[in-house]
Amino acid sequence: MIKMIRPLVVAASVAAAFAAPAVHAETIKIAMIETMSGSFAPIGQNQLHTFQMFAEMANQQKWAGNNTIEVQAFDGKGSPQESLNQLKTVIDQGYRYIAQGNGSGVALALIDAVNKHNERNPGKEIVFLNYSAIDPDLTNSKCSFWHFRFDANSDMKMEALTSYMSKDPSIKKVYIIGQNYAHGHQVTRAAKEYLKRKRPDVQIVGDDLHPIATVKDFAPYVAKIKASGADTVITGNWGADLALLVKAAKDAGLTAKFYTYYGGTSGVPTAMGAAAAGQVKQVAYWIPNNESFSGKEIVEAFKKKYNDDFYVQDIYTIVQMLSKAVKDTGSGDPVKVSYALEGMKVKAINGDVEMRAQDHQLQQPLYISTWTKVDGKKVKYDQENTGYGWSNDQKIDAYVAAQPTSCQMKRPSKS
Repeated sequence: MIKMIRPLVVAASVAAAFAAPAVHAETIKIAMIETMSGSFAPIGQNQLHTFQMFAEMANQQKWAGNNTIEVQAFDGKGSPQESLNQLKTVIDQGYRYIAQGNGSGVALALIDAVNKHNERNPGKEIVFLNYSAIDPDLTNSKCSFWHFRFDANSDMKMEALTSYMSKDPSIKKVYIIGQNYAHGHQVTRAAKEYLKRKRPDVQIVGDDLHPIATVKDFAPYVAKIKASGADTVITGNWGADLALLVKAAKDAGLTAKFYTYYGGTSGVPTAMGAAAAGQVKQVAYWIPNNESFSGKEIVEAFKKKYNDDFYVQDIYTIVQMLSKAVKDTGSGDPVKVSYALEGMKVKAINGDVEMRAQDHQLQQPLYISTWTKVDGKKVKYDQENTGYGWSNDQKIDAYVAAQPTSCQMKRPSKS
């Protein structure tokens, strides 16, 4: 049994509570279609545990009223085709909600399939809850009424990252390296575009894309970075691809600073260790060592329950908002819940957030942080028992990272 934690869900007014229709209790089943095998499996396992802990918390504390939330994982193996096969399985099993995040290529395939299914099967619609697939197209040209993104997209993160970098005069030469798929391409594009706008004096001295989840030795890539004279590296890599890249950089004595999206994901902190202190930074929607240590009870409960680190904070926001939508509408119906999610505002662990109705992109604060030795004051929580954690450099307000959208969303009838 986990420690009871007071939910951050905004309480409904008495009038709204009386206005909600009385219906029988439902079980809201979420199928998490994710990489649960292979080199990226530790991240998928962490995300599943996060979903399960918050579903348990929501059920205990009746965030969704008398309705309950249940989460089950299905192994998509990081493959669009395998994930589509799993989507068919979960639809056949009666799931109305799916969740996925690790891989924008997978997310793009799932959105397309969900759109087609929902068009062909009115009354049996599926909703896609996205916690970490951050290709901007997912809430722009590929936006869908049935898709909600709770992570910040890669352009939002690059806007925050480059705003912070622009104030550092020591940054003169930047090398960009990423995984050769949708997300990697978007990070490369945004880094070049935003640095040119904010720091035209900065040179881009290298730009590499490598196969995802394939490279076992990044030494040749690191050699190219060293030869370029780069003082800074920007990478959207995640999972084993980031852990191995950082390890190779350590082994080669590369002194360039790393600006990352996913320095805090499973396996990377262990790979960094003491040698990367002060050298690796990340942009994220939350860190344990934030300005008020918001979420510390969850950090401690998760560690105790799973002997692992809590870092996928937006899964809390998913369960929080989904529960509120179900409670407010008195229904688990995907159409009603989706309309309730549009424009919803709550106080999440990382502050005030809003699900923008126009494109279903969550607007939220972001953090820039540095890998630092635990000092018991500013850095209380480490990762992977390394004695090092993320020290808060700057909290960036949601409006700073906000991006325009080209989304032209088609909405179903509310009736």
